[in-house]
Amino acid sequence: MSENMELHQTENGNVQETGSRQGAGSAQKTKSAGGGKRSYMLLIVGIVLLAASIIFSAYQYRNDYRESVEYGAQISEVKEEIKAVEAGEAAGDLEALNSRLEWLSGQKAAKEKPYAYGLTFVFFSVLLTGKGIYNLARGVRTAKPDMKRLAQAGLLAALCYIGFAFFKIDIPVGTEKTAFHFGNVFCVLAALLIGGFWGGLAGAVGMTVGDLTTAYVTSAPKTFLLKLLIGLIVGLVAHGIFKLSRSHDKKYIFGVTLFASICGMGFNIVADPVVGYFYKMYLLGVPQDLAKALAKISAVTTSVNAVVAVIAATIFYLALRPALRKAGLFVSMDGQQ
Repeated sequence: MSENMELHQTENGNVQETGSRQGAGSAQKTKSAGGGKRSYMLLIVGIVLLAASIIFSAYQYRNDYRESVEYGAQISEVKEEIKAVEAGEAAGDLEALNSRLEWLSGQKAAKEKPYAYGLTFVFFSVLLTGKGIYNLARGVRTAKPDMKRLAQAGLLAALCYIGFAFFKIDIPVGTEKTAFHFGNVFCVLAALLIGGFWGGLAGAVGMTVGDLTTAYVTSAPKTFLLKLLIGLIVGLVAHGIFKLSRSHDKKYIFGVTLFASICGMGFNIVADPVVGYFYKMYLLGVPQDLAKALAKISAVTTSVNAVVAVIAATIFYLALRPALRKAGLFVSMDGQQ
């Protein structure tokens, strides 16, 4: 009787062990190589938004945006008339010409906005789709949101917007514009403080909103892409390579902060005029001569903005780092305070 009981228990034990192994095996199938659960939701949302935004952008380009180009040509003609009247080379009513110029500028901006919004959503949808592919490949780990990082990202996005929208000097070039501004300062600072992805996203969102709410509306899609990349580069150098958020001596912190800032802004000095040239010529339909002129002037303004951003972001980070540590608000990239 006892032998049957032991045999019965042994068999039950084997069945239970086999069952647990099978359960573990099936659970592993729902997980990716990264250890998290596979998620298709973000990928599906990204693809749907990408398709919708491409269709919307193509429709707007063939309709409203083409009208805006015509308004741009009329603006150039009116500006030439105003110059001739002011120089005494032609007769005309300056007040009427300026009123017409203002009206044409308003019409041009109104026709540009839908297409610019569509292109911005195309770039944003590409980001969502990429993150969806990453989630599918690596898996999603359920964890509490880092409210400290989210709050700082929101604050830094607002500072990026303010630095661009309110602290800039416009430089008109034909019907387009470029500017000296302080937005890049906070884009770089964000990547130093909260990491490349969140810092880049804060810079991208803040400065894209700045473009969409000012006369730079057609630059918004390009801004979103470049500011995100600046943040990723600064974050990679500062935190991915040199582990800046760990405890180091002052010389090391200064050197890494300065070098990471230079890397991000060095990329922008090259990428902004080059990407801007192809973006304006092929997506906005700007004439090649004007696109070249804009690229040359953009190279100058971008270089000046970069120098200011490197110096100011380094100073701000070195001042904020000990203060944030003392207040318990410092965001560590690897869990070490």
